[in-house]
Amino acid sequence: MNLDLTGKKALVCGSTQGLGLASAIELALLGCSIVLFARNEELLKETLATLDTTKKQQHSYLVADFTNTAAVKTTIEQFIANQTIHILVNNTGGPAGGTIMEARETEFLSAFNNHLINNHNIVQALVPGMKKAGFGRIINVISTSVKAPLQGLGVSNTIRAAVANWAKTLATELGIFGITVNNVLPGFTQTVRADYVIKNKAEKMGKTQEEALKELVAEIPVGRIGQPEEFGAAVAFLCSPAAAYINGINLPVDGGRLVCL
Repeated sequence: MNLDLTGKKALVCGSTQGLGLASAIELALLGCSIVLFARNEELLKETLATLDTTKKQQHSYLVADFTNTAAVKTTIEQFIANQTIHILVNNTGGPAGGTIMEARETEFLSAFNNHLINNHNIVQALVPGMKKAGFGRIINVISTSVKAPLQGLGVSNTIRAAVANWAKTLATELGIFGITVNNVLPGFTQTVRADYVIKNKAEKMGKTQEEALKELVAEIPVGRIGQPEEFGAAVAFLCSPAAAYINGINLPVDGGRLVCL
């Protein structure tokens, strides 16, 4: 099985913590040079030093706040002027929780810009280089809510579904160029976001966080919360040469929690 990404360069968004960081780490282990992309330059510098370099990878970083779509677009366009990115991992922190009936118009618009518009602008900047190289991988970190909406995440459920359909459409347009587009759907993984969900669930149910966590784990067939590196491994595989014929899918990495196909 060919998992070698030596000589390839990946742009990983939201890569100073959680699932973005895990994806960057696993891609680097396959030989990929990583461009970290996030808003906190100090954390970016710290993260850069943790990435594998045993295959002579050359890692770097970009700084931009993803709440500012114009800044993200400008940063990418300036960066890509004289180089090619072969792999893109789109990853942005999810919208705040809340019921859909209580959601304000501004929340939908902000989430749409942060997720879909940023993704789209970055893809438009990177795809010409991927086409020229005859190799491209676009991975979108979304949520299992694209298959089954999650309670208390009204805005997130709505926007994640939009991103999933955007990605599926993109997959049909780019496959002929050797570029695949896939979505990876995390379940409950040991991240800051998971801690936030558990805390909210506990407060609403009047239970301790330990009790809320126990109830969540009871819904997962493998009997535990996932680890970030397990998610990162799924992303890295889909980016590898071995996954060249996998295109346009929604891959849950959730321990079997989803009851739908």
